[in-house]
Amino acid sequence: MEKPKRASRIEVFSWCMYDFANSSYSTIIVTVAFSMYFTKAVAAGGGGERLWGYGYSLSMLCLAVVSPLLGAIADYGGLKKRFLLWFTAICITATAFLFFAEPGDVYYALIVFAISNIGFNGGVHFYNSFLIDIADKKHMGRISGYGWALGYVGGLISLVMVFPLIKGGYGEENIFNYRLSFLVTAVFFLVASVPTFLFLKERTKRVHAKSIGKVFKEGFERMHATFHEIRKFKELTKYFFCYLLYTDAIDTVIVFSSVFAISVLGFTTGEVIMYFIITQITAAIGAAVFGPILDRFGAKTAINTTLVVWIGISIAAYFVETKTGFYVIGLVAGTVLGANQSSSRALLGLFTPHGKNAEFFGFFSLVGKCAAIIGPIVYGEITAHTGSQRLAVLSLAAFFIAGLVLLRTVNVDNGIKAAEAFETKNPAPTP
Repeated sequence: MEKPKRASRIEVFSWCMYDFANSSYSTIIVTVAFSMYFTKAVAAGGGGERLWGYGYSLSMLCLAVVSPLLGAIADYGGLKKRFLLWFTAICITATAFLFFAEPGDVYYALIVFAISNIGFNGGVHFYNSFLIDIADKKHMGRISGYGWALGYVGGLISLVMVFPLIKGGYGEENIFNYRLSFLVTAVFFLVASVPTFLFLKERTKRVHAKSIGKVFKEGFERMHATFHEIRKFKELTKYFFCYLLYTDAIDTVIVFSSVFAISVLGFTTGEVIMYFIITQITAAIGAAVFGPILDRFGAKTAINTTLVVWIGISIAAYFVETKTGFYVIGLVAGTVLGANQSSSRALLGLFTPHGKNAEFFGFFSLVGKCAAIIGPIVYGEITAHTGSQRLAVLSLAAFFIAGLVLLRTVNVDNGIKAAEAFETKNPAPTP
């Protein structure tokens, strides 16, 4: 049975605005500016790529441990929006404190980055779980795509804003400006996320503060029950394993792309920024265009298509010798990145019954975090032992191939029917 939707256009837009806001963090901190700053300036003594991989992975491990529990608590207590606010505040605060990370402050930089990354990804978990509250199954792909597209626009705008600060690199004469870009990122995230917290509605009945102990007790019980219940959702379970494989490779590309460009192809800081401006534009186009397409042809078809292209990208990156060639790869990668991410979120939404939003997205988050733990470590270790980032990037093709093969076994119709059957037997409470 389809749950009626009550989301107004302003609420849908305010949900999408969180993608717009948090993309400043993923673009400036994770992908472009701070990743370069850490590997080439903070940990300039050597092994920066390896430390960066471990720092990113360990922060994801911390969040992976608690994601399913927090999801269960949020669903029971009507706390999704409150948790979204808390994690967002953690990310913004820690991002601002990255300003104080100077060359040589390896442990300070890693710890503060890890805290900010936990806040960012924890917020994404609860943000994603609102998707099935504001979109029916018929339009889920379209709205998910619009969110990703607006997110890439946010990433592009934030990148243009900090360009004057980071274009001079992280040499002594420009290092203050470079670190100032981290403060700008935090302020952008703060201001742009305001519409989300003003207009996005919590639709689950809230448990009063005096019953908070019951909330945690029920959360543990729901999480335990979900571990058993999820076996009934066979298609969802298969999809989780599939998602683990291919998102592992995608996350690694995001984390190491700027490092690869500088270390292997000799990109300057300005050239890296221009590269990511281009990929942000194509990613936004890919997410927006693929939204209506996946509603028509299905999220599985869209994901299949992007995985085939990702395999080609991994092979092309291994052989690329010129900056122009890498720009071309970036154009293609940006397009399929946005399309893959919007399609993946939409497919999970189709498989998720109402009342299990945050729990199932918590497991989705858990799978994603496990992937983010494995990929960067594998990339860093291959680079450390072989001295070749080309071999490391080529290894990602194996993850895409495995994900493509497993996705062929997922039956979307059966997955949707399982979610609808659960909704019929277990109607979700409303405020």
